[in-house]
Amino acid sequence: MRPLSDWPLERRRAVRGLFTDIDDTLTTEGVLTREAEAALGALRDAGITVVAITGRPMGWSQPFVRQWPVAAIVPENGAMALLPDGRQWFVQDEAVRRANAERLAVVARRVLADVPGACLARDSAGRVTDIAVDHSEFAHLPPERIEQVVALMREAGMVATVSSIHINGWFGEHDKWRGAVWIARELLGIDLGADLDRWAYVGDSTNDQVMFERFDNSVGVANIARFLPQLTHRPRYVTRGERGAGFAEVAEALLAARD
Repeated sequence: MRPLSDWPLERRRAVRGLFTDIDDTLTTEGVLTREAEAALGALRDAGITVVAITGRPMGWSQPFVRQWPVAAIVPENGAMALLPDGRQWFVQDEAVRRANAERLAVVARRVLADVPGACLARDSAGRVTDIAVDHSEFAHLPPERIEQVVALMREAGMVATVSSIHINGWFGEHDKWRGAVWIARELLGIDLGADLDRWAYVGDSTNDQVMFERFDNSVGVANIARFLPQLTHRPRYVTRGERGAGFAEVAEALLAARD
């Protein structure tokens, strides 16, 4: 990883859109700071589209998509999209979601029974397409227990990822990258894979690897340092500041290139 100051001017100037993780990337201690909110607003005013893509659930994300200056929030790791005007789009149809809900409940019960100290995330009531086990938000699981949860999920045929706060598991082929491609096509009418030099990504943890792998314009906020030993794919650049302050640095770098 290189410092953000090494991000070439011509590459920053070409960026017209930004995908960002939420927890510990856009937010600080679970809150969108004034600094980060101002950065979102400045990007929007400059014509840079911002889409938040997160492991947080639909229910948690609904108020924020109306309050924050973003074009959309893609929650539950690419399973759906929420728009500021109230529209909701899903990758899986209702019948598939209903069938998967029963399978998710079975896996959740097994995790709680087999992994000492495991508990579901407090935002679980708002989840539609996945389950989340808390490892760092309100509870603590040591690395070996996190690995045990991931193994149980994958044994059940689920996709499992670890964010800065939760272990998320779901049935389906979607993930953050496929969700980004999908929302770019459905909302903006663009082929993201063919337009990557005009987009950037900001993240902070292992569940952002699929995005770091794809985006040349990828940035990690400084608190990604805790996950570096687990990262196969790292961001190209890293900020000085952590969390929302780091996101504000990214916004400043993009806006300065336009000036």
